[in-house]
Amino acid sequence: MLARYQPKVVAVTGSVGKTSTKDALFAVIESEFRSRRSEKSFNGEIGVPLTILGLPNGWNNPFVWLSNIFNGFILCFFPKILQTKAIGFPEWLVLEIGADHPGDIENITKWLHPDAVVVTRMSEVPVHVEFFKSPEEVIKEKTFLVQALRDSGTLFLNADDKDVMSMRDAKRNTLLFTFGIEEPADFQSSNLEVTYEKLNGDNAPSGITFKVNYNGNSVPINVLGRFGRQHIYPALAALAFGQSLGLNTVSMADSLANYLPSPGRMRIIPGVKNTTIIDDSYNSSPVAVREALRTLGEIKTIGRKIAVLGDMLELGKYSVEEHKKAGKEVIGVAEILVTVGLRARDIAMGGLNNGMNERNIFQFDDSLGAGKYIEMMLEEGDIVLVKGSQGARMEKIVEEIMAEPDRASELLARQDPEWKNR
Repeated sequence: MLARYQPKVVAVTGSVGKTSTKDALFAVIESEFRSRRSEKSFNGEIGVPLTILGLPNGWNNPFVWLSNIFNGFILCFFPKILQTKAIGFPEWLVLEIGADHPGDIENITKWLHPDAVVVTRMSEVPVHVEFFKSPEEVIKEKTFLVQALRDSGTLFLNADDKDVMSMRDAKRNTLLFTFGIEEPADFQSSNLEVTYEKLNGDNAPSGITFKVNYNGNSVPINVLGRFGRQHIYPALAALAFGQSLGLNTVSMADSLANYLPSPGRMRIIPGVKNTTIIDDSYNSSPVAVREALRTLGEIKTIGRKIAVLGDMLELGKYSVEEHKKAGKEVIGVAEILVTVGLRARDIAMGGLNNGMNERNIFQFDDSLGAGKYIEMMLEEGDIVLVKGSQGARMEKIVEEIMAEPDRASELLARQDPEWKNR
């Protein structure tokens, strides 16, 4: 397929922020080029080929997989049957590349050689580290994608992450752009502020605003419906990528202000009783929890701040320690801590051991029970952060406490029938 149609490929990897960055890249180029992106988090040895072919995930349905095989064959050898010249194959593919196990990215790069690579952020204890010998092995696996860059390709690295920056020498003969918030970078943000709007007479958090500085220029970015530095890094990477293609900066800024990231990634959702939910329920890792709690701490509210934290999975030998650290980090940020899952009991322990009042800590084994209790305890003006790994199913809590549960299929993560039936 790639040899036949010869699309340009930009590939995104890292331990944190891959999907949001992929969505931001797509947002800035979709109006300028025929483009296709990875659906949801199709980022492995099955998901990446499905994205390239433009075919759906068959899950456990053998008929869908048979259809995929047939349509893939037709697309490869008889393309005019499935598409017209007016539609055409995408000029750009925006691919998310992940690694659950050793060899995942190495195997993909045996046949995928991107024109551009974006590395988002690593973590001292990356998600999926359970299946690797060490965090260094995870970094090594991600580096395979950088090494697979075409000669004279373009590399985009997060300047705030020393492990990411260590990848700059993994591939010679590339054009390098850096992006960041704290360290000097080619594309650097400043002036981050939370924005508010009037709701029932009070100021309710509505989004963020910040500036992007590059080449002596500065462009303001206003983002509604989502919070946190987690959405600055994708915007920086997208602007850097668009600039490398010669796209108009003002148009890109408008695209970044208006697009919605995938569900469950620091999105603002109105809650029952005039509360606000920060829905970060898609997945979790130690560094992502720290960033989410930092954002919760920065927001002003007339009510209480409630941190609802579920299990962080696939941390292996680091699990107990990292969960306890997360509990400690809640101190001074939230008045109430709710934990979900057996591993998350160590989050509660971390909060308790560091001075949090036991009466403000609530523990649940599953998300359904937690959601019903949280709904009862909520008071007007409260802001609730909901975060946990996929297996914790924290989106069920959001559905229980959101003001418009009939919009769950539109707004929340894991709403496919395959997930709902689990």
